[in-house]
Amino acid sequence: MTVLVTGASGMLGRAVAEHLLAGGSDVRCFQRRPSGIDGVEEFLGSIGDAGAVTAAVRDCDAVIHLAAKVSFTGTPAEFERTNVEGTRLLLDAAQEARATDVVYVSSPSVAHDGTSLVGAPAGPADPEYARGHYARTKATAELLALARSTPEFRVAAVRPHIVWGPGDTQLVERVLERARHGRLPLLDGGTALIDTTYVDNAASAIVACLDRMQAAQGQAFVVTNGEPRPIAELLGGICRSGGVRPPAWSVPGALARGAGAVIERAWLALGRAEEPPMTRFLAEQLSTAHWFDQRHTRAVLDWQPSVSIEEGLERLAAHYRG
Repeated sequence: MTVLVTGASGMLGRAVAEHLLAGGSDVRCFQRRPSGIDGVEEFLGSIGDAGAVTAAVRDCDAVIHLAAKVSFTGTPAEFERTNVEGTRLLLDAAQEARATDVVYVSSPSVAHDGTSLVGAPAGPADPEYARGHYARTKATAELLALARSTPEFRVAAVRPHIVWGPGDTQLVERVLERARHGRLPLLDGGTALIDTTYVDNAASAIVACLDRMQAAQGQAFVVTNGEPRPIAELLGGICRSGGVRPPAWSVPGALARGAGAVIERAWLALGRAEEPPMTRFLAEQLSTAHWFDQRHTRAVLDWQPSVSIEEGLERLAAHYRG
């Protein structure tokens, strides 16, 4: 089977491509810059370029779509162009190329309205209530993708929750950088219970979804390690693995959410490209519980995580020691 992986230059996309290669698939990667993965066929381009997308998906049997604009900054049009229109282009090209299966890699934020989630099911994507441009456009794209699912063109969505591991620039490096400079507070003491996903577990779940598409088609699955921990414990583990002192000061969550909303507006007005120190979405993520019931995911995908949080932190520490 030939599988196209979009967004393979990122940590999770790379892990998915390597997992497919290990399973014997022919892998083709499509992203803006070279992935550096041995043994894959490389296509470079933008997910918004119809010609490049068509060329990349030609003669593929299946697609795993990870390419997205993932950021706390940017205009609504930028997120719409990549996350929604890019997904639409890819689905059109995949159907035209007669691919049979598409796994759309989504996010639990598509069904999160800012309140606590305690043992929650996946829940339907809801662009109206999703928080922020990223979550809103990912929700729109997920609904668009799942609406295409038919017995001849099967589509499913996987929502890995807070993916981390060695080489992670989205979470781990930002945590370490902020903690190193004393800019990483705990909100409400860091007591909120959350679950996360080690990168190898997220990759294996995505590939399991492709393998189990007959049962998975038309559905969305939240994927986590299934090990909820207080945020302070998780941040502390990441910091110690990276050789940085864990955060020891706390601010009220309500204050951080208010400040985040003000900072977001200021960042947009000033046109600043770098990530802001706080946003309302980030403050909500750091001050509310969010962990999920994994029974349906594991039953349908016939999947279990293989790397515990403790083992993941050990691997992260070895990465930084190296």
